[in-house]
Amino acid sequence: MSNEPAHPAYTKYTSIFYALCFCTILSIVFDILDLREKNVVGIKGVVLLAFLVLAVACAKALFVLIYFMHLKFEGKWKYVLLSPTIILAMGLTIAMTPDIGIHYYTNEAPQIDYLKQAQQASAEAAPDQPEKSHVE
Repeated sequence: MSNEPAHPAYTKYTSIFYALCFCTILSIVFDILDLREKNVVGIKGVVLLAFLVLAVACAKALFVLIYFMHLKFEGKWKYVLLSPTIILAMGLTIAMTPDIGIHYYTNEAPQIDYLKQAQQASAEAAPDQPEKSHVE
């Protein structure tokens, strides 16, 4: 074994890997905190939650773009190629923000409503009869 330090490229990629892991943990923490219940900022905290989740996603995308796609080391022409993409991404984000704010992690599923209605109807139809099993 030699006492040479690790190759600088491996150290850089390892630190980027840890930064991406940290950002992923942040995303999970934001979902666990559930700022909607605390009524923090915005429409029951949904605006703050959407902003935080999008900020972490942008940070992760920047890490990948800059280091793994080597855009940090490219010339100035990358701005010409990426500007339409950036404009489109910003436009889609602005256009989708109200939809994300209204429908972020809702439990609106018609199947659940139909199941509850069927259970209530069966309970009202025969309240004295126990539920029969299909195996007897």
